[in-house]
Amino acid sequence: MSKSEGFLTVEEVKKCPGWPGDEIIESKRVAVLECVEDIPCNPCEVVCPKGAIKVGTPITKLPIIDGSLCDGCLQCISICPGLAIFVVEKNYNDELSAISLPYELLPVPAKGDSVKALDRKGVYLCDAKVVRVLKSAKFDKTVVVTIAVKKKHVNEVRSFQVN
Repeated sequence: MSKSEGFLTVEEVKKCPGWPGDEIIESKRVAVLECVEDIPCNPCEVVCPKGAIKVGTPITKLPIIDGSLCDGCLQCISICPGLAIFVVEKNYNDELSAISLPYELLPVPAKGDSVKALDRKGVYLCDAKVVRVLKSAKFDKTVVVTIAVKKKHVNEVRSFQVN
């Protein structure tokens, strides 16, 4: 399956300029930009306080992430109109990874809730625990939810379903 069929494979994501690289993902919390459409858009570049995201000119270029500059601050997640940015922390603890995702549905889960982690196709992968929920007026009604999942799913989980 692939982008041409409506969703990205992990292999396709790793070819995107928004992929920070396996080495960076192993070492720290970092943004992953799964933007693959040449559309006029650059809010992620504007909001990044570290200058880690570049779109440049023309504004239709795909965003590029410099993983060495990104500190995983989460600001880019809610600003992306395509809901295509995630922050991953592969080594959240010895057994789990943390994935921060944009969420625009109701009900909004609470910290401590159990949810069903889904892949890019919406297929169930594993149970997950909500470890953080960020709501802010500056997020323009997009909630940033961080879930903890098994490490083997860190590059696959991109959504969740409230139980």
